[in-house]
Amino acid sequence: MSDLLLADQREAVASASRHLAQKGLVIGTAGNISARHEDLIAVTPTGADLGTVTAEMVTIINLEGEVVDGDLAPTSEVPLHTGIYAATNALAITHAHAMASTALSCCHDELPPLHYSCLGLGGAPRTAPYATFGTKELADNVIKALEGRNAAMMQNHGSIAYGSTMDQAVERLELLEWLAELYWRASSLGTPHILTDKDFENIIVAATSGRYGVMRKVDKAK
Repeated sequence: MSDLLLADQREAVASASRHLAQKGLVIGTAGNISARHEDLIAVTPTGADLGTVTAEMVTIINLEGEVVDGDLAPTSEVPLHTGIYAATNALAITHAHAMASTALSCCHDELPPLHYSCLGLGGAPRTAPYATFGTKELADNVIKALEGRNAAMMQNHGSIAYGSTMDQAVERLELLEWLAELYWRASSLGTPHILTDKDFENIIVAATSGRYGVMRKVDKAK
């Protein structure tokens, strides 16, 4: 294992692939994962069952998408991954055909904000217009949808997220799926109440002043 080029990144990609498969966000070959280190990218191979991916199966490409190391051809979505790395500060990317977010991508240009946790994605996730998988057009559409965001839906296709670590990229993809399922369930019960810009202004103030989500000790001076 330690002799592998980008051993840590390969293991992170394989582990995330198996995790997302176990969680049901990816089924079979429906998704792809990558991690960047300097000018190289570790990425899942094309046609692989993501629930069974090992570090040895992960392929290494450069920022131009050329294979540097590995026995298996990389995912067909290489342009998507290299494009996002070129356009953002991402060090890890997760892409899945998760049910709720894929369903919402078929109907909405943006996921209506029902819950303040969408701020963890930079705001209400947008939907990138449809384009054929593996094309530069798809990559360009997704990159535009990701402006000011770290996750997006892909019309009639799936969902995508990125982060500075693999754990962060995975968590953001899972959050996007949770938000999509929340909207789906709420819509089945009636017309959901949408949070307003003013609501978000108040949420940001409350979260900042109260250090929301940060573990800390009790202030015993009070």
